[in-house]
Amino acid sequence: MKCPHCHKNGSRVVDSRPADDGHAIRRRRECENCGYRFTTFERIEAAPLLVVKKNGLREEFNREKIMRGVMRAAEKRPVPMDDIQNLVDQVESKVRAAGSNEVSSQLIGGYVMDLLAKVDDVAYIRFASVYREFKDMGAFVNELQELMAREDQEKGSDAKK
Repeated sequence: MKCPHCHKNGSRVVDSRPADDGHAIRRRRECENCGYRFTTFERIEAAPLLVVKKNGLREEFNREKIMRGVMRAAEKRPVPMDDIQNLVDQVESKVRAAGSNEVSSQLIGGYVMDLLAKVDDVAYIRFASVYREFKDMGAFVNELQELMAREDQEKGSDAKK
């Protein structure tokens, strides 16, 4: 493993433990050259999954793109990194559970929006504004009204319990 500090090959594993509910292994490593410690994650290599974009192009599924999008939407919001990680894990699980080797980017965006609405309203609206490509204030207001209606509906069902 190449050291991110000195870029030399060669490190030793200091500690290993399960991560992501047993779907990955977190390893603490130490560079044999400079002693720098860093963390790596080992995951099972799943069958390749292709994302079909709006324009018809296909690209390999990349969970880091989802992570960046959610982090950008949640920027300067009180959303813990663990919540973002869990959201990305859930999206990836849903996509892989679909059982297909191709999935549309719209389906992935829908999964992200459904989960993000439960995490932070402002982050949800930020993500939706990019994902749904709001063209004017009316589209933005409609999305806000739908969000508020869902929250009212959830509050009403919680009160009945």
